[in-house]
Amino acid sequence: MLQINDVHAGYGNLKILRGVNMQVPTGGIVTLLGGNGTGKSTLLKAVSGLIPLMEGEVLFDGVGLSGMKPHERMRLGLVQVTQAKEAYPAMTVEENLVLGAYTRRDRAAAAVDLERVYEFFPVLRERRKQLSGTLSGGEVQMLVIGRGLMAKPKMLMLDEPSAALAPKVVLEIFSNINRIAKTGVTILVVEQNVRMALILAQYGYIIRDGVIMMEGEAKKLISDPAVKESFLGGSVANSSKALRK
Repeated sequence: MLQINDVHAGYGNLKILRGVNMQVPTGGIVTLLGGNGTGKSTLLKAVSGLIPLMEGEVLFDGVGLSGMKPHERMRLGLVQVTQAKEAYPAMTVEENLVLGAYTRRDRAAAAVDLERVYEFFPVLRERRKQLSGTLSGGEVQMLVIGRGLMAKPKMLMLDEPSAALAPKVVLEIFSNINRIAKTGVTILVVEQNVRMALILAQYGYIIRDGVIMMEGEAKKLISDPAVKESFLGGSVANSSKALRK
């Protein structure tokens, strides 16, 4: 579904990404992993059209995205949920969710999708008339993922969905991402939480200094000695069992 070919990108004259190659096939979950400043968010911005490419190309469903604006890419079904967890605090939860469907004309179908978001995140139904500025951090994360779903994505790109959340909330968020993927939405998760992301995904990429250093099936990466030494600690058994429920 998503093909990233020899992508170089950055900010002004500062190059962050240096020849990134990645594929995200239709269906399932792929994760991009790495620490702060490795180029993860920069890659998502390049794919979304928030920053231009210096070199290379990005294809979505076989369509070259060069020259397309972010909202045009969204209409194709490529939707990003940013790390900033940006909700409009003076708007209600439901108003925020409905805003996610602003590029759509199928209002009846959007109403159906709103109900589906509430099924994924029941707390949002409970809070639907509440101002989003009064939500907890975990509830805001649910809200912005739900708003992304309202855009009717073929592919949902999530930037650091676990950032600044308590472990129990992270598990709930990741469990819901797994449920969303089972409905047919392709998902790319960008994460620092390597252990949880590899439990969630089928395939993973590890980026460092703007270069893909390692890739492979998630179950192989999670048992790779180099990955364990650099990123992992403790047992993954309990988290894996809870996530797959």
